[in-house]
Amino acid sequence: MSSSLADGTCVPCKKGAPSLAQEDVESKLQQLNNASRAFAWDASPLSQSPSQIALQRTFKFRNFKTALAFTNSVGAIAEEQKHHPLLVLEWGSVHVAWWTHATGGLHDNDFICAAKTSQIADDAEGIKK
Repeated sequence: MSSSLADGTCVPCKKGAPSLAQEDVESKLQQLNNASRAFAWDASPLSQSPSQIALQRTFKFRNFKTALAFTNSVGAIAEEQKHHPLLVLEWGSVHVAWWTHATGGLHDNDFICAAKTSQIADDAEGIKK
């Protein structure tokens, strides 16, 4: 997958910085999903914090080992970008949610990291598409 979003680099956000407007979220979500139709993301409320909207996707795997390897790869991106997701690892699946705490909403950083996550998924061993 080639995506200008995936080629981006996260920028630091200060608390109270503005989150993206709804029309920007919709546009970037379409760009993100058009880049990798196999892995569609949605912008939806977090189950543990319904007032918080996050980019979310659950990736399915053949087994725990491949799901764990994917989780570690996403973790490496998070460290590199200094932007960290919610990761829920279970047998055969990894749920990934990106949002920006400092803005209280979605930011360009979330779309960059989601695109990078989709790139990893494109080549992940054991992933079910």
